[in-house]
Amino acid sequence: MDYLPVFLDLRQRLTVVVGGGAVALRKVDMLLRAGARVRVVAPTLHPELALHRDAGRIESCSSVFEPEQLVGAALAIAATDQREVNHAVAAAGAARGILVNVVDDGSASSCIMPAIVDRSPIIVAIGSSGQSPTLVRRIRTQLEALLPARLGDLARLAGRARERVQRALPQIDQRRRFWDQLFAGSIASKVFAGQELEAEALLDAQLGQATAPPRGEVYLIGAGPGDPDLLTLRALQLLQQSDVVLYDRLVSAAVLDRVRRDAECVYVGKESGKHRVTQQRIEALLLEYAGRGLRVARLKGGDPFIFGRGGEEIDALAAAGIPVIVVPGITAALGAAASAGLPLTQRGFAQSVTLVTAQGEGAETLDWRALAAPGQTVVFYMGISQLPRIVGHLLAHGAPRSRPVAVIERATLPDQRVLPGTLEDIVERAQAAGAEAPALLMVGEVAGRAARPASWVMSLGVGNG
Repeated sequence: MDYLPVFLDLRQRLTVVVGGGAVALRKVDMLLRAGARVRVVAPTLHPELALHRDAGRIESCSSVFEPEQLVGAALAIAATDQREVNHAVAAAGAARGILVNVVDDGSASSCIMPAIVDRSPIIVAIGSSGQSPTLVRRIRTQLEALLPARLGDLARLAGRARERVQRALPQIDQRRRFWDQLFAGSIASKVFAGQELEAEALLDAQLGQATAPPRGEVYLIGAGPGDPDLLTLRALQLLQQSDVVLYDRLVSAAVLDRVRRDAECVYVGKESGKHRVTQQRIEALLLEYAGRGLRVARLKGGDPFIFGRGGEEIDALAAAGIPVIVVPGITAALGAAASAGLPLTQRGFAQSVTLVTAQGEGAETLDWRALAAPGQTVVFYMGISQLPRIVGHLLAHGAPRSRPVAVIERATLPDQRVLPGTLEDIVERAQAAGAEAPALLMVGEVAGRAARPASWVMSLGVGNG
């Protein structure tokens, strides 16, 4: 470890920034947020630094740097574009035992300013010992995306409750279990949703029951069409706190890699003609695991409420009094259309979208005449095994043989494939190409775009997962 990470309390302590340009401005803004007294040394000031000076927020020395200007400082930052001046600041700081950061010059610095993710009072600092600021910025962006915006609110809630928890739960193991459940459960979810009053009330209620056996809960999570980068942030957060994950066959291995490492993963996939696990058995497993006080993720391909039987599972859990959190996912039709560069609606071609499945008991009762009508896009889920029957129904109810269609296999994954055609030839094309599930069938004029060269399409990350 080249540097010891520390957090400095600079409240009302003097810091000196040498330099008056845009870089100095960024450093001054950060120091002011930390409550520091700031002195800026520069012959001329950036307009925004001048505004800070005029408002009395900073001191200003309109001169070149002199070592005496560091007297009484706890920290100095050299932010000029002149190497000799920056090194003079570093030498003066070293002579006086003052920490000095020289911007973009780690070898001349006695301390390095990290990149920061600010969820005050939670602060995350990232550094590379000055080796790669660009990589540090990338990591910061990734952490910004992963950490909830209201994480600081959760920390403050915990701070307010700390003494109450210590009084109610004298044993350290009890407190640790309580805090783990608080940070990963319904209380945190309410805070992140901006419902702090409800979170406070729930905290008090759970604290009163903290000595009772833990209460389980279930998360119905949409895994999206396959690319793990299309998971929502909420889905990632809940997958990282789940004790058990029940997943179906449409959940990609790349998505499962985002599950907490020590979680138990249980496959409950169902295939047409091979119902390995019945819906009743899945619901029984959800009740069993949650009944043991575990946090259970029901991970479904696409969205839980689009042909995902999420409603049935909610009903079963609600009847048992088990809390449920639903996390929507990018449904397969949206992911497939975007990754293939096919708009589901387009002026003059398609004014509506219909999502339908030709599987199961209700397939024969579909309004095929409405599905065959022009001016729309119809997306058939789980349609590849039923492709001849779907095409036959559409043709029998008035759709022209020339209507464009596209079969999209393994949408958003690196091996995605798009097969263009028409109602007249798509069955033969799909058979010749060996098309297989998972695949969607898109029917409508917009599907005609699939026959065009699509090298220009910047898809949703195909090949990057």
